[in-house]
Amino acid sequence: MKKWLLVLGAIVLLIVLQLTVVDGLLLGGPIQQGPYIHQILILVGINVILSVSLNLINGFTGQFSIGHAGFFAVGAYTSAFIISTVGDSVRNVVSFLPSTGQDAVLLLVGILAGALLAGVAGLAVGIPSLRLRGDYLAIVTLGFGEIIRVFILNIDAIGGSRGFTGIPRLSNFFWVYLFVVLTVMTVQNLIYSSYGRAFISIRDDEIAAEAMGVDTTRFKVMSFVISSMFGGIAGGLFGHFTMYLHPNTFTFIKSFEIIIMIVIGGLGSIEGSILGAVLITVILEVFRGFGPYRLVIFSITLILIMIYRPQGIMGSKALFLKPKRFTAR
Repeated sequence: MKKWLLVLGAIVLLIVLQLTVVDGLLLGGPIQQGPYIHQILILVGINVILSVSLNLINGFTGQFSIGHAGFFAVGAYTSAFIISTVGDSVRNVVSFLPSTGQDAVLLLVGILAGALLAGVAGLAVGIPSLRLRGDYLAIVTLGFGEIIRVFILNIDAIGGSRGFTGIPRLSNFFWVYLFVVLTVMTVQNLIYSSYGRAFISIRDDEIAAEAMGVDTTRFKVMSFVISSMFGGIAGGLFGHFTMYLHPNTFTFIKSFEIIIMIVIGGLGSIEGSILGAVLITVILEVFRGFGPYRLVIFSITLILIMIYRPQGIMGSKALFLKPKRFTAR
């Protein structure tokens, strides 16, 4: 009951923020760079979803996946294609709703389709990768991400190398941060359940987990599928905000960027994932004024953080999202 009240309170707060602060930014108001700040807020939210979901595989289950951009791409392109092809039909079915309600239904249909296909992709990667660990699993997931990108490059129906244009803008601050709340709550509840203890036992000692009766195959595939579904949700939100998709957005560099977020924030910490996503997104924008030296300064910053905080800023600590009755692992 308390959790439902928290969700309801978060929805009300997001609606208020959307109608006051965000719409004020877009209309100009006292801040001249309102649309730019709005875009940064959206990218921060999408990166939080990506980092928290990837932390489920890398941080809590102990698997080394570096192909999360592939799931991100599957969700983005699937959602955009579904809405571009059947969007008018869906809108006719819900024509009795106001335009805002019709847009909401369209977005949810697209995100659901993107999440399901990304989940299938996660299953396709998870099952054959069960025999692999460490660097070998990382290479397979990296290859999967590149296969997805090359596959998209050769499909004319979704724009191929030209990119996918004409995507309706359905995503906004409210929807992005609503899914941020849902993602964080889902992963948090999962981690502090019996399923989460199974994930953590696989990370700590897979052989001992098997000896204790944990079905490691089932739980590793489950972590891949759940994580990839949230990656697909992030992709759907991204595509319906930018209104344009290009395969170069989903290269291995994006996968490494998400990994940097969770390593900087702290592997095995939901708060660390959130902090890492916010820091990396904002730092990259702050350093934009340095021109060609931007990535050099960014790299030096990362090296300094890794020297002084090799376990990440948060480590594996949970400060605010830890249930009271949960005992330390």
